[in-house]
Amino acid sequence: MKLGYSRFLLSGYIFFSLSGVWVLAMADVPAGQRHGCPAKCGDVDIPFPFGVGEQCALPGFKLNCTTVEGVTKPLAGNIEVTNISLADGTATMNTPAISSQCYDPDNGTKYRNGWLNLTNTPYWISEVDNTVIVIGCNTLAYMMSSTYVIGCVSKCESGVPLKNDECSGAGCCQANVPKDIQYYNGYFNENYNTTEIWREGSPCSYIAVMEKAAFNFKTSYVNSTVFYDTYKDRKVPIVLNWQIVGSYCEDAKKNTSSYACVSSQSACVNSTTHKPGYRCNCSEGYQGNPYLANGCQDIDECQRPANPCGDGICKNTPGNYSCSCHPGNYMTNNGVCVPIQKKPSRFQATPVIGASVGLVVLVIVVACACLIQERRKLRNMKLAYFRRHGGTILFEEMKSQQCNAFKIFSEEELQQATNRFSEEQVIGRGGHGTVYRGLLKSNVEVAVKRCMTIDEQHKKEFGKEMLILAQINHRNVVKLLGCCLEVEVPMLVYEFVPNGTLFDLIHGNHGWRISLATRLGIAHDSAEALSYLHSGASTPILHGDVKSSNILLDDNHKAKVSDFGASILAPTDESQFVTLVQGTCGYLDPEYMQTCQLTDKSDVYSFGVVLLELLTCKKPFNLDAIGQDKSLSMMFMSAMKENRLEVILDDGIKDEDNMEILEEIAELAKHCLEMSGENRPSMKEVAEKLDRLRKVMHHPWVQRNPEEMESLLGEPSAMVHSTIVSDQYFSIEKKAVTNLQSGR
Repeated sequence: MKLGYSRFLLSGYIFFSLSGVWVLAMADVPAGQRHGCPAKCGDVDIPFPFGVGEQCALPGFKLNCTTVEGVTKPLAGNIEVTNISLADGTATMNTPAISSQCYDPDNGTKYRNGWLNLTNTPYWISEVDNTVIVIGCNTLAYMMSSTYVIGCVSKCESGVPLKNDECSGAGCCQANVPKDIQYYNGYFNENYNTTEIWREGSPCSYIAVMEKAAFNFKTSYVNSTVFYDTYKDRKVPIVLNWQIVGSYCEDAKKNTSSYACVSSQSACVNSTTHKPGYRCNCSEGYQGNPYLANGCQDIDECQRPANPCGDGICKNTPGNYSCSCHPGNYMTNNGVCVPIQKKPSRFQATPVIGASVGLVVLVIVVACACLIQERRKLRNMKLAYFRRHGGTILFEEMKSQQCNAFKIFSEEELQQATNRFSEEQVIGRGGHGTVYRGLLKSNVEVAVKRCMTIDEQHKKEFGKEMLILAQINHRNVVKLLGCCLEVEVPMLVYEFVPNGTLFDLIHGNHGWRISLATRLGIAHDSAEALSYLHSGASTPILHGDVKSSNILLDDNHKAKVSDFGASILAPTDESQFVTLVQGTCGYLDPEYMQTCQLTDKSDVYSFGVVLLELLTCKKPFNLDAIGQDKSLSMMFMSAMKENRLEVILDDGIKDEDNMEILEEIAELAKHCLEMSGENRPSMKEVAEKLDRLRKVMHHPWVQRNPEEMESLLGEPSAMVHSTIVSDQYFSIEKKAVTNLQSGR
């Protein structure tokens, strides 16, 4: 796969540059109430904190009102704004972020690169309202952000007609947009997007991130340029979330001069992104603009077309309303006004009482029947999920194998353990789901993982796969205690590891405190775990997402590899894997990105990047860096080639006494990062090498005895170290960096 586009025709790329300093401006007159600030631009309403010009908006929300060819429209930077919603906290914009690849037998392949950069702005791409769209025949395309890669494959089968309004893999496919994305770039995989597609009547392939509701697939998009023509000026609508950035509500309220929720009837809502921020809403019973003084006005519920009091008398109150009845009527417990009945005589009372008792009995019977029916539906639905995920097979196998350590949990048990999956219990979020801290009735702390999605194939095989995972027993692998199968997407229950992740330890502003011996021990523990998963388990398991944030640490800094079930829940055979490409930037195996096939050597490559993190205390991918320094692996390979390893090593471990060990670890990491998987060592070889180095660290006297040093480290020929950096390695990663730089 060629990520570089130095030979491509770069046309229509986006430069979205908004101010990056978000300190709320204050003047004698608040910005939202200054005279002369227009409330509309063309047909678009401009509510504060947005405004036309810097004097009418909060920093970061300035718009320009421009007239082009007789049409007046608001622009954020150079992007057209078509709608702003205060209630939803969204802004819809038209972006020319369509990437295309078109082949002409006379002129060759031409590319148009579309990208969007919202870094240092109050905007991010809504994962709810948008989708990744890929159009074309035999096309594999994907979007790359600073932290995520995701895409899909679109194919056209011979003799099978395409269908309008169906985007599910035939001529068109789509993928979910990850959360908290501010930057993306579109790419094509040329192993799929070959020049033969023009013979199939499909000369062009496209990828775009756009609003779900605005896209309807047409078969004409595949064999012509109609897709471009459909969206005027080659622009697609995209929905962006926005917020007041800089601090959460608690801290923002302390600074009254800059606090944005100025209406007396407004409420502050914390941001759900990884960056501090907040939005303002009008309190319940009020509507309007919470960013303006007195902007939230009472809603007069009594003026609505349908009287909320029915036949009664409605009286409006601040933020609410009250109901009363007309004279001669009284209000029942359910708020209905009924006439006051005259007291019947003794002879009249008997049939009335009998009828009332009968009615009450009838209501109770009907209510009980409905309740029983609803419970039966819920029970049947849970049973259907249980069977669909292979729960029956799993239960029988557990009985036959006497697998007492693994438990099938009920949904109610896990809800109680996690306080109904409260946000306060969240301890981690990832590409496959959210992890909650929980406490079982037995006072055992657990980590409960709610997976986001699971494909149909793995719904059928899930029970069998859980049985395989339940048999994993290794001191450096987080133990899988059980699962819950009576929900639409199964939940996994792991042992709880208390001391956070390796990523937090390295990059949490205290990495300098970690000794080389501790780092080497963590690396050895992790390698032992992966070696066990690859070759020691009853059924070989590929991790698929090896990274420092998936390595947990206990109180003694002993490492435990987690999330090893993620690969089980993701496609694992070739026919499925080519339809989905995803992973974490900086850790992705270049060979996997070329072949779309995950192997044990893909885990070896990712582990090599973890070794680099331990050696350098640098993050695997840095979008703010320049050139090859964006990629830690590229920077390392270049340093090794130029014999300047000491330049990138962490100062906390650089020591003359340690240099021989550090060079050995660096050579091992270099070997793990070979472009070809065949040239990489197995995880078993990596673990053995780290074990020998660890023993040397515990026996420093050996360093003065070269013969014993060699006996501990092993023969130099035991592991072949490549001294030449693959040109193909630089051709792939360097071009990826070049394209990311184009967004500066």
